[in-house]
Order: sequence, then structure tokens, then C-alpha cells
Amino acid sequence: MKTEGLPNVQITAYEVRDDEKKLIEKFEKELAIKIVSTKRALSEGTLHLAEGSNAITTLGQSQLNASMLEKLQVIKIKCISTRTIGYNHIDVKAAEKLGIKVCNATYDPNGVADYSVMLILMLLRRYKQAMFRANVNDYSLEGLQGREMKDLTIGVVGTGNIGSHVIENLSGFGCRILAYNKSINPKAAEKATYVSLDELYEQSDIISFHLPLTDSTYKMVNRSTLAQMKNGVMLINTARGELMDFEDIIEGIENHKIGALGLDVFENEHGIYHHDRRNDIISNKDMAYIRQFPNVIMTQHIAFYTDTAVESMVSSALNGIIEVLTTGSSKHEV
Repeated sequence: MKTEGLPNVQITAYEVRDDEKKLIEKFEKELAIKIVSTKRALSEGTLHLAEGSNAITTLGQSQLNASMLEKLQVIKIKCISTRTIGYNHIDVKAAEKLGIKVCNATYDPNGVADYSVMLILMLLRRYKQAMFRANVNDYSLEGLQGREMKDLTIGVVGTGNIGSHVIENLSGFGCRILAYNKSINPKAAEKATYVSLDELYEQSDIISFHLPLTDSTYKMVNRSTLAQMKNGVMLINTARGELMDFEDIIEGIENHKIGALGLDVFENEHGIYHHDRRNDIISNKDMAYIRQFPNVIMTQHIAFYTDTAVESMVSSALNGIIEVLTTGSSKHEV
């Protein structure tokens, strides 16, 4: 991406992790622009770092509500680019009214798709229980008998880039695959059978969710939808924690409706995941309670976290900004 004709490009990058720093410095040099970097999230206290910049880029910890967006407009920010696929931390409608362009990042679906299948396999083979036993030299077999994927029906909810790649991965295991999406993905349809969401819930032994967080998907997994599912259903969520009503999820685990649960995301994870909180009091009772179940595996929102994905996220976020500033629009625009 060239920046001729726009010599005064300056971007403020918030929430810059150490693994992103060298990449940002690399793109700063290649794009011949200035990037002001900080590890801190965008807030009232760090807003001044964006003064003099044309655009900002953040991760998901920065909350860009209408009030913050108005402040960004005052200091003449023209574009916001999040180095994440999800953008529910940005009030996109408010940004549009204020004339601020919003872009998100892209990365290949392989990492999250592979991770989703890994969670399925770990739960099927009761790896959490086996690992805990091995740590205390208990090598008994009782209670560790697993199941084979070829004997099961797996439902994939959401067949965009990630969901369709999950289907591709699963196809090699010989399982029956069901899919649900508002529109049919021809590639996914080659390996999966599209059904209604009700049918998928009723027939699946395992259900993996790959949807963005919207008004229609918010807490879509709840007491009512769990009632439609098989007893002992296994649920996988590597998308957004808020797809699930965790009060109902906990009830489902306690009454054995849910046989196993694999989570890489959690409701109200903001300020917890991606931070070192070892010496802190963490105010998330559901998170603290649910992780103790032997049939629940929880990881800290790292399904996306590969070297390839991080480079792609930084690259697409910065190129999205340059495209907006040079042409007025971008393929990364939301």
C-alpha cells in the first residue's frame, strides 16, 4: 500500500502488545507513516495520545461508545480500525453519524477452526480430567472413557470463513455434519447438510458456534434453546461469550443437560482475558464457578492467537486506515 500524496499520515495505535510491536514498526517503515504506539487502551486518560493523528487503531479492550467517538471527532480522527474481526466494542452507528469510518481486521480462519476442533477432541477424550489425575500420579481409567467422532452428529452454527473451515476440518473424521446459516455457503454445503436451527439443535451431539455478536445472537443459547437439544449435548464457543446465557448454561451443566462445554470466550471477559490478574480479586462469579466443573474447558480467548493471524490483523488494520485516508473507503470497512 503506497501513501504518495498523503505525506502527513499519523496513526495512534492503542493496546499494542509486545508481539505486535515489531510488526507495527515494520509497517510504519514500509508505509512511510508515523505511528504513535501505547500499551494502554483508549480512555479519557489516553485520548490525548491521538491528538495530531488522522486515525486510531485499537484492540477489543477500548470501548468506543458515542461519547468517546464525539471526542475523537473533535480532535479530527477520520478513521478507527480495530485489529480484531469483532467490532462490538465500537458504536458503528454513532461513528457513521459523526462521519468517522470504521474498519476491522481479517485473518485466515485456520487458527480458530483448528482450535475449535481441538476443544471438541479434548472434551470427547476427557483430557481435563486425565491431566488433573496425572498431575497427582493417578493413572486410573475409571471415568475417562471417551467417544469417537465418527459415531456422532456435529452441528456448526454459522458457516462464514471460520465455520466453513471447521466443517472442512471435521469432514476428515467421518462424522455426520449439520450446518445452519442465514445463507448457504456452497463450499460448506459440499461437506455438511444445511438444516433449520431447530433441527440442528435437536439432532446434534456436539454444537460449535461461529457467529458474530448481534442483537439477534445475544444469549441465543439459553434455557429455552437448551431444552431443544439432546441430553448430554456438548457445546463449543470460540466466537463471543455473549452468545450464551451463563446463568442458564450453569443450570444446564448442573442438571446434566450439557455433557461438556468448551469455551475460549466468556461474558464480561473485558478487563480479565489478555491481562495478568494473578494478584487481583476478579469480579466475575460465573467465570469463577463454571471453570471448576470437570467437564468444562476454559481458555483465555486465544483461539485466534497464531503468528500468521497476528501479522494479518496488524496488516489489514493499518492498510484499512490507509485506504480510507487515500480513497475514502476500504475493503475492510464495516
